[in-house]
Amino acid sequence: MKTEIAILAMISLGLAPLSASAQEVAKIGFSGPLSGGAALYGKNVLEGMQMAVDEINGQGLEVGGKKVKLEIVALDDKYNPSESAINAQRLVQEHKVGAVLVPHSGGTYAVQTNNERQNLLVLSYTSVPQVINRGNKLTLRIPPEFTGYIGPFIQYSMSRWGKNVALAQADHDYGKLWAATFKPAWEKAGGKVVAENPMSYNKAADFYSGVSRVLAAKPDVLFVGGPSEPTGLIVKQARELGFKGGFIVIDQAKPEEVAKVAGGYPAMEGAIGSMPVVDDPRPAAKIFVERYRQKNPAKDPSYETTLPYISIHALAQAMKLAGSASDGTAIRAQLDQAYKGLPASINFHGYKGVDAQGGALIDIPIGVIEGGKVHDALAHPRLK
Repeated sequence: MKTEIAILAMISLGLAPLSASAQEVAKIGFSGPLSGGAALYGKNVLEGMQMAVDEINGQGLEVGGKKVKLEIVALDDKYNPSESAINAQRLVQEHKVGAVLVPHSGGTYAVQTNNERQNLLVLSYTSVPQVINRGNKLTLRIPPEFTGYIGPFIQYSMSRWGKNVALAQADHDYGKLWAATFKPAWEKAGGKVVAENPMSYNKAADFYSGVSRVLAAKPDVLFVGGPSEPTGLIVKQARELGFKGGFIVIDQAKPEEVAKVAGGYPAMEGAIGSMPVVDDPRPAAKIFVERYRQKNPAKDPSYETTLPYISIHALAQAMKLAGSASDGTAIRAQLDQAYKGLPASINFHGYKGVDAQGGALIDIPIGVIEGGKVHDALAHPRLK
């Protein structure tokens, strides 16, 4: 009788009694830039995560015999590594997350100082090799290493434009590492670095003086890149100042987003960078693009959206295989099989698994812009 009265009281208050089949909530953390110059970058990553979570929840997820609903808790770190570390602590203590996605190397390093003690799996959206070369056993690197871009970038740019390059990339940790790796490779290939002027892409809105400084050295090629929108401002400023050469665009900046700010693909003639998702020649990628456009008719997907999308699906699959939605160590151990087990409709970029150090195995195509269009760089005569 007392139980019946309690249930009636709950219903009268608009509450439903809990049942044995009620879903548990498993939270996935996000700490990335949602404000400032890199906000678009962070929001694209978060969009991909949320898209995957919505699909997983819609299909239903069962982990260890229990129904689980995934939920993303997103915190803005303003691209500041110290904020990333604080956010990770909050996500673990207040929200009990078992995994957190951090879309920059500096933030990844900051979170790695404590994540193994917290049993926190770090999903790192950065192509910096070092994030998995430091012995951290609870880190997954989602994109491929950026070092794979350097050879094709140099070969194409030198053969088309010349051997003088000016470095004008972003001054954050990722930009510095890219430049430090690129510079000796360019010089070894017979080129010369005529100017070096990294700039604060995330803080500045006017790049006139910085771009003028590097153009005074008469480069054939500008090495640029950071978040896409400020990269577009750099390209636009260079063209307005009369630069006629080519651009090497590091992989954080996406050519299709850079072009929107720079003045379209004609303003980026002779640039080389990552292949836009919409121009990816693989059939499975084209099918996903059409599916995405049906839901988001005003925009196209980028790799910042699609790679996290696939990886959150892999994370959910790893939870099922591990029998836990919160044990970072158990989930990490299943990620290789999780990626391999994804259907082609989800794994449309062709992830092949995860290596022993935690690097996701995937090849991303490279694009060159010629005649106002993007072409497959690896099929270009200059790279054969």
